[in-house]
Amino acid sequence: MTRSESIYDSPRLAAGYAFGRPPVHQHILETVGKHIHTTVRPERALDVGCGAGLSTAPLEPLAETVVGLEPVPTMLTHSRVVAPSALFLVAPAERLPFSAGVFDLMTAAGSLNYADLSLFLPDAARVLAPGGLLAIYDFSAGRRLRGNDLLDKWYISFERRYPPPPGYFLDVVGLDYARAGLRLEACEEFEVATPMTLSSYLRYAKSETNVELAISRGVPESEIHTWCRSTLEEVFDDEPREVLFDAYVAYVRREGNS
Repeated sequence: MTRSESIYDSPRLAAGYAFGRPPVHQHILETVGKHIHTTVRPERALDVGCGAGLSTAPLEPLAETVVGLEPVPTMLTHSRVVAPSALFLVAPAERLPFSAGVFDLMTAAGSLNYADLSLFLPDAARVLAPGGLLAIYDFSAGRRLRGNDLLDKWYISFERRYPPPPGYFLDVVGLDYARAGLRLEACEEFEVATPMTLSSYLRYAKSETNVELAISRGVPESEIHTWCRSTLEEVFDDEPREVLFDAYVAYVRREGNS
């Protein structure tokens, strides 16, 4: 098990991902839905590296059948609650347990950073139907408020106190899609804004992987909670504040007619 897998093999983090994070996936997948440009609803969609299912649930309006795939079983603890209409399987991204050409739509939300892409991309092309779409997307931490820099300054202190796991960057535009029989169709960057309060932002912050890493290294969760709450009180007042996330989606098409 790699370090990233060991961090995600946590009931605490599984609950945090299921119930403590804002609906950024929903906003992004609404954008993906507009890009599909078809009056025919995709028959099958696959969410690769689905985590707790929060990235799987917004696929349910887009396809007849939705499948979430996750390599760490613990992360699926609450998936039936989060995405009740989806199916879930435990398997790695590099070995997709499906027949060829069965998915019209595939998504990967911040999960390919941990995958061997030399294995994943050809297998993704294999299970996509001709002309099928792979939407690779991710978004930044919610570290900005509209109109002031208080949250950004807080997040700098947060990461300084609880450093994040290393090695997360993915150059999604520079990947060799052609070798796998895929084509980068477009890459779109945009901003997602969602209202959050002190309590909702506190839940979100505690679901971040740097907090899980700190806990795994022996820092008491109660200590992290106390520090985060006391310092966030200087950022959030009684009214919801608009927290900003910087997002991107890369649209990758399997070659061939749809």
